Amino acid sequence: MKDLTLIVADKNMHFALKGALARPAALGIRPISVEFSVHPSRDGGMRTTGPELLALKRRTARYGLLVLDREGCGVEKDDADGLETELMERMKPVWGTAAAALVIEPEVDIWMWGTDNALKTVLGWDHTPSIREWITTKGYILDANGKPVRPKEALEAVLRELGVPRSAALYEELASKLSLKRCADPAFVRLRTILHKWFSTSGESD
Repeated sequence: MKDLTLIVADKNMHFALKGALARPAALGIRPISVEFSVHPSRDGGMRTTGPELLALKRRTARYGLLVLDREGCGVEKDDADGLETELMERMKPVWGTAAAALVIEPEVDIWMWGTDNALKTVLGWDHTPSIREWITTKGYILDANGKPVRPKEALEAVLRELGVPRSAALYEELASKLSLKRCADPAFVRLRTILHKWFSTSGESD
């Protein structure tokens, strides 16, 4: 039996989470066994049938997690929290408190925007100015945390500038290098909290 089974919306999300979960010490958890499934209908399918697909995994894993982007799932920004609650309520009859849902605002690409130094190392950025300074000259707006409001489009612009293809493997590499302890994205903070509860380094879980 696996410690954790995840159903995610796409391959980029799969590889980003794979890269992060491969670093249990950085997440403050014990090493865990993990399996992934990618929903064939992406974010919209996660919203409509994610809990039912996860229910099929109940006998093969101790804990379950649904992860999807708010962007593309069919709900407005103000409804993301409500969607998380709805998904978790739908999972309760099968999983009880052993499953959770994460709706990332606006999309998983926001997690890739760590420090400029980490991005520079992974992407091979050798331009002046810095990556963030460069994207602002291209019209991308940064939020209060210094992350682009349109993270996927901003990352794609950087990759085009460098001639680097956007790939799932790139998301895994970024997640393997970025600081997981300092990431303040609300969905990622919730992910760390959930993992700490389930996979304490002391060997105990709730």
